[in-house]
Amino acid sequence: MTTTMMTGAAMAQAPTASISGASIQQIALTPERAFADPALSGPSAVGVKLSPDGTLLTFLKPKEKDHNIQDLWAVPVKGGEPYVLVDADSLTSSDKALSEAEKSRRERMRVSARGVVAYEWSENSQSILLPLDGDVYMVDRATKKVTRLTETAGDEVDAKLSPDGKGISYVRDQTLYLKDLKTGNETQLTPKGEGTTTYATAEFIAEEELDRHTGYWWSPKSIQVVYQKTDESSVDIAQRVEIGGEGIKIVDQRYPFAGKPNAVVELYVKTIGGGDVKVDLGSNPDIYLARVNWAKDGKSFYVQRLSRDQHTLDLLQVDPATGSSKVILSETSDTWVELHDDFRLLADGSFIWSSERDGNKHFYYYGSDGKLIRQVTHGDWPVDKLADLNEKTGELYFTASKDTPIEHGLYKVSYKTPGEPVALTKSGGWWTADVSGGGAAFIGGYSDPQTPPQTALYDGTGKRLRWIEENKLDASHPYAPYKDEYSQPEFGELTAADGEKLEYSILKPKGFDPTKKYPVIVSIYGGPASKTVKKTWVSPATRLWQEAGYIVFSLDNRGTPGRSVKFGRAIYKSFGQKDIDDQIMGANWLKTLPYVDGDHIGIMGWSQGGFVTLMALTAKDTPFAAGNAGAPPTQWELYDTAYTERYMSTPQDNPDGYAKSDVLNRLDNLKPGSLLLMQGMSDDNVQLSNSTRVMAALQKKGVPFELMLYPGERHGLKGNERNLQKFRLQLDFFNRKLKPNG
Repeated sequence: MTTTMMTGAAMAQAPTASISGASIQQIALTPERAFADPALSGPSAVGVKLSPDGTLLTFLKPKEKDHNIQDLWAVPVKGGEPYVLVDADSLTSSDKALSEAEKSRRERMRVSARGVVAYEWSENSQSILLPLDGDVYMVDRATKKVTRLTETAGDEVDAKLSPDGKGISYVRDQTLYLKDLKTGNETQLTPKGEGTTTYATAEFIAEEELDRHTGYWWSPKSIQVVYQKTDESSVDIAQRVEIGGEGIKIVDQRYPFAGKPNAVVELYVKTIGGGDVKVDLGSNPDIYLARVNWAKDGKSFYVQRLSRDQHTLDLLQVDPATGSSKVILSETSDTWVELHDDFRLLADGSFIWSSERDGNKHFYYYGSDGKLIRQVTHGDWPVDKLADLNEKTGELYFTASKDTPIEHGLYKVSYKTPGEPVALTKSGGWWTADVSGGGAAFIGGYSDPQTPPQTALYDGTGKRLRWIEENKLDASHPYAPYKDEYSQPEFGELTAADGEKLEYSILKPKGFDPTKKYPVIVSIYGGPASKTVKKTWVSPATRLWQEAGYIVFSLDNRGTPGRSVKFGRAIYKSFGQKDIDDQIMGANWLKTLPYVDGDHIGIMGWSQGGFVTLMALTAKDTPFAAGNAGAPPTQWELYDTAYTERYMSTPQDNPDGYAKSDVLNRLDNLKPGSLLLMQGMSDDNVQLSNSTRVMAALQKKGVPFELMLYPGERHGLKGNERNLQKFRLQLDFFNRKLKPNG
């Protein structure tokens, strides 16, 4: 097809079931079933929390008939069946319009569901704070009674319980407020936000790229609150046209493009009932406010200050009475310093910290004066996250891919006495863990290619205490009819040009015959924010490609996370170079396999995966016959400061690197008709201009391509219906490009 807009493309026919023999029926997985409720992967429990008294587990669970809406569930730790604590439908309408602030916050947090999307336990375990679609509610644990705490014209955003449980705080109309739960009185805690000045809210960059989603922090005794002031007046305005199915809206979005000014962030301490003190963050205002943590006694708090070039991360100790600060630790790098949430203060002021200084990310134990006591973990493998620590036993708990990059588990190790980490979870798959009580228990999530996501409560030794969501793949499971129809992924390693080992996975098509040749779909992300090759459950959407007769291949190129510093920094200042070399090497390796149709290898990815797809398609002598690029950054000057400059420096400092990573400079290599381009028309992350410039350039060159734009959608597509349409379109495209003989 040679159109530049596909609005009525021929849709692939769904595979039909066939009968083999008299009694054995082969079950065909259809797109219609894969993108429908109940979810084929089974029920899931997300946002699981243990009540502070350790007696009740709470979690969010999608409705069986509509996975887009979540309810709040609970289950007793010592036995009993799970029950609905809050039915979202009883409190709000899923059709309620959210404010731009709330929509933006959810987009930054990658929250696509409606209904209950967040909640917070009170310290006494008697109630739960429940923000819901811009309002705030309180749930009484004993009676299940839900009380509405706010009812205003604006949305209350980032609601929190004060640590003493006497009030709730929230941001409304760019201003921080405190509401007394006993009297109902509301107090304004910050100056009134207006125009480009906002209080107590994380700026765009902090949310999107620094993984910080709040702009205020309570002291342990609720005496003071630290809040940020954000001035966006110097940030460029990007006029974003939000094109929806029912109309068009012009949004003046403050978007900090690479190399351009950022928002200016200041920090203040508000004493409840008293005045404000400005925090000394140093003489250079062009910095990132990365993290804020209070000491347990409330006598000081700590700020992580990241330099604009991200080569230096300083840990500041701040006196809340005066706002004065001093640097107690600095982390430096000639590429970038990776942010983390591993800073843990101990009662005596000493602390745990993580660093990549020895070539891998490991934990370090420091005294209160910032002097190193000892390195805690060692080895040619990186830790992932610090989960908890126990000051009495001197043990810390952490997750890591210790033995292989494609598995992930929970470990413990002493930070006081040198020793090897002890595994608390079984090998063979991918674990997540939320540890509580100083390692007394943890909420563990697990999956592997043959086990759909499961969630349970475990004790400190790794013994399962009870299921939260077993999601057992038995005869009653939604995926049961298909579980024996598709082969499991095979894993292996390839060697990059510099000797680094690259992990890959390969899925063979349904009914695989080694004497035949099959087309391939290379499914990738390829960027430093996420890895693809993991021993986890294979999504039903991926199984559809096996059903359609494709091999599915994924390769984690250099620059993807969870590996050594050398592996991750290979792409510094050079997006679109070594990362693309690795993907091309992977495709050329596929060509050597006797069952691969080497002339018909396709590639697809979204976001940075879309960028990798475009760069791979436009490489000279590319091995890829066709590609689907979704929401691709196509010129890194059009993306934001923190992400882009971290990996590419600024356009002023690295003009050659930016030029080499600009897709437009390679479009002469694109095979006519080999590209399917997709993007949401209201994308506020990778803005639509990234795609329109490619459209215009290809049209000017007379090069045919295919296009699908999604009205009203932002960076990711939401809902079964749209994702069904997207898959049907992808399948139709690749069938035409990679299966020339039908």
